Amino acid sequence: MTVVAFDFDGTLSDSEMTVLLGDRRGVAADMDEITERAMNDEIEYAESLRKRAALLEGLPQVEADAAFDEVVLREGAADLIEELNEAGVTTAILTGGFERGVAAALEREGVSVDHIVSNRLPMADDELTGTVDGPLIEGTKDDALAALADDVGVDLADTVAVGDGANDLPMLEVAGLAIGFEPKPAVEPHCDVVVTSMAEARETLLEEAVLAER
Repeated sequence: MTVVAFDFDGTLSDSEMTVLLGDRRGVAADMDEITERAMNDEIEYAESLRKRAALLEGLPQVEADAAFDEVVLREGAADLIEELNEAGVTTAILTGGFERGVAAALEREGVSVDHIVSNRLPMADDELTGTVDGPLIEGTKDDALAALADDVGVDLADTVAVGDGANDLPMLEVAGLAIGFEPKPAVEPHCDVVVTSMAEARETLLEEAVLAER
């Protein structure tokens, strides 16, 4: 038994939630620039997330919901999650992204994971407030992964982390196996394996005996 923890935006999904939201507020280009700087470790993740959330102030709930409904899993992600679940592996999504978008993407594909740790965009008067809350603003993914491993009785050295950006570095550095999914240049040196598709990620998990051939 082990734990496989995935990042979401840029890993399980090639959607970027804040950019989808930003499209509907007319600030997508600003969002993209902030996101890129954060993923390359040029600015602190918490600062970048708050800057992006502030740009969304006043976005109506109906527009936010429509943006979240555009979030999709990348090819092969649902199949890999399902195979891990069937193998008895504890699956988790640890994301600085937003609960509603993760849930919408999983629901559309008819799959689920055992644990989701994510952030939220508060609403007031049916509009985004421009703030953000949740455990992965100041909190880091290494602590989240360690807590999850402890909960399910797995050594941290037996866990697997899959991610691409700078905010994934903490969990990639403490996991027993660090898989970089098309990782950013600042992240790649910290990865044990680099993959460019979910099929390659599956092959790695087979090679590491996390999965067995069916």
